[in-house]
Amino acid sequence: MCHTCAHTSGHPRATVLPQGRSPVPPETPFPTQDPPWEGRGKEKDLPAGMEGRGEEAPEPEVSEPSEEDEEEEEDDGSGVRVTPALLKATTGEFSLESILLLRLRGRGIAHLGCLADCSNLEWLDLSDNAIAGLAPLATLRALAVLNLAGNRVASVEPLRGCRSLRQLNLAGNRLRSLRQLRCLQGLRHLESLRLRDPLGNLGNPLCATPTYRAALAAMLPGLKAIDGQRVAGRGSELFRLCRELDAALDADAAPAAPAEPPQPWVQAGFWEPRPPRRSAVLEEATRQLGQALRECRELGRRADDSIAQAQRALGRCHHGNFGF
Repeated sequence: MCHTCAHTSGHPRATVLPQGRSPVPPETPFPTQDPPWEGRGKEKDLPAGMEGRGEEAPEPEVSEPSEEDEEEEEDDGSGVRVTPALLKATTGEFSLESILLLRLRGRGIAHLGCLADCSNLEWLDLSDNAIAGLAPLATLRALAVLNLAGNRVASVEPLRGCRSLRQLNLAGNRLRSLRQLRCLQGLRHLESLRLRDPLGNLGNPLCATPTYRAALAAMLPGLKAIDGQRVAGRGSELFRLCRELDAALDADAAPAAPAEPPQPWVQAGFWEPRPPRRSAVLEEATRQLGQALRECRELGRRADDSIAQAQRALGRCHHGNFGF
């Protein structure tokens, strides 16, 4: 037996049903298009004038998500979470506070979880994961080396608390502006910062600006190396000369004047063999050596004659009659 519903002016009206059947409540009619289990209660909270039309209330306008909101949305996604069991199985340490060096490269990690409990951590490799939020790193005061290459980081604000940080690798992330790196100005020990890695084909959107390295060096004057190139301290002059040489080779060279013939850098006759120098001592030593060689040859000849005579004498004795 079917139910029939009459709609007048957009309002449903329940009809009389046979005995034993309960009528359908007016506020929850069965729509003609949606299945019963999807249409119940839709018209209860609709604005006036929209009852019975099968339409939903218009969604409120929302502003474009900021970088922090974007980070939180990505952080809520699926992925591996860092747990005490994972850390203990990786390092073999019973206590998280005993971990000094930690390598979690390429584990599919999206949530740093309990990493904040590793309070004495000094070296951390989190490269090639799916990490967006860095909040647990804010409490790692002893952290000196941090590798976050190949992740989804769009904000490094939590790294403000890593007061001992010296080397930071952020290549292959989602940093769009140098303003996002101003939080690193308080890290007085920071010496090396990498935003781009040509060998691994990793970079950040802000690396599309050709002058980002000069601006970064001005913003963080304590840096000694940017993207693996020395900008201050020992060896920086070599990198500067190489950059100038590359710029000179890339620029359009003006027509050069005819080159002068090459001039020798040594005096004439420098490579010719010099005549031997005469020395009385050398001549006397040479004479004595020749005389000793002649005497040796004479002694050798006499020895050969003596041996031959002895062999002949022994041969005659062997064939003679001795009267035994």
